[in-house]
Amino acid sequence: MQPLGRVRSLAVELEGGQVCGAYGSGELLHGRVRLELRGALRLRALEVYARGRALAHWLENHSVGLNVVYHDYTASQTFLNRRCQLIPDNGEVTVLQAGRHEFPFTFQLPETLATSFEGKHGSVRYWVKAKLHRPWSTVKKVKKEFTVIEPIDINTPALLAPQAGAKEKLARAWYCNRGQVSVTAKIDRKGYTPGEVIPIFAEIDNCTTRAVVPKAAIIQTQTFIARGTKKQKKSVVTSIVGDSIAAGKREVWHGRALKIPPVGPSILQCRIIQVEYSLKVCVDIPGTSKLLLELPLVIGTIPLHPFGSRTSSVSSQYSVNLDWLSTIPEQPEAPPEYSAVVSSPEAEQSLAPPCRSELGGILEGPFFAYIQEFRFRPPPLYSEIDPNPPSDNIRPRCMTC
Repeated sequence: MQPLGRVRSLAVELEGGQVCGAYGSGELLHGRVRLELRGALRLRALEVYARGRALAHWLENHSVGLNVVYHDYTASQTFLNRRCQLIPDNGEVTVLQAGRHEFPFTFQLPETLATSFEGKHGSVRYWVKAKLHRPWSTVKKVKKEFTVIEPIDINTPALLAPQAGAKEKLARAWYCNRGQVSVTAKIDRKGYTPGEVIPIFAEIDNCTTRAVVPKAAIIQTQTFIARGTKKQKKSVVTSIVGDSIAAGKREVWHGRALKIPPVGPSILQCRIIQVEYSLKVCVDIPGTSKLLLELPLVIGTIPLHPFGSRTSSVSSQYSVNLDWLSTIPEQPEAPPEYSAVVSSPEAEQSLAPPCRSELGGILEGPFFAYIQEFRFRPPPLYSEIDPNPPSDNIRPRCMTC
């Protein structure tokens, strides 16, 4: 048996991902196994594995007589399972000399992954493991974990759609009706990214006989699924508290700001672990339960594109230089005779649209339309009275001659 002291170190090194050292679906995972030896080492194989798995697990108990029965709920989902033989096991022994040895590897990540996650009842983890097989010796292992962030683009119609809702509640205490509380809330879209501010537009009507307090909070809901059973854990991410609303009064929020702190994105592509977010607007009513209004949220990774950047490329392609319009005089010139306007070839040519070659750089985009320069006043209105009556010196012509 070879002494274990010949292996000074065995490590897995990964190259940084494209986004803050994290990897995304469809990317290439590059790395290397680094092996340092104090002396010559005989080995059979060197393998490296890339694994990714979601695991949900929790225990529940209930009493049966004097005994306590425990139920184990466990479920798993595999996202990544790859293997690469750096030194294949072909039945022969490979001898490595003392010193440092590096073995590069590359894995193609699948197109569908779930974001790395650590929760109370489950996790989503990814790792690379190297195994060193030696004759007549135990397998030496080393593992390196890495982070996956599945991109969520909030620039989609579903996540850009406004979210709104309304609820009302009748306040009762000891079977006495104390009036009604109603709340209406709206946010401009469903998808946000960490660091953004959610403007909340809300209206709270307090028709009770006591003061109420409005609040708003972002709630994270972790859902774990195993054996057809769900286990949920809810937590408050951030919250704000409004001013107290006196009895019979109304409070209006004109875009009350609620900033999203650094949180993990929503996990929607895993069948056993889901991470969802919601905006809850609640009203604390003394003597009775709260009035709750919930609006769904999706925390993404790709932020909202500015409005100008999405239209600038289009407008630049079809932009028109309108400086030439400044040459049109504010006051029209005196009109010539109507007959001259009709019969003159130059006038007819001036009213025709110019050809593209004459415009040069005036129109940068497609030739959609041409704006004529109306320099002359329109012709006189139609009249039954001849503005140029014949002279009396002219002998009338006989129609029979």
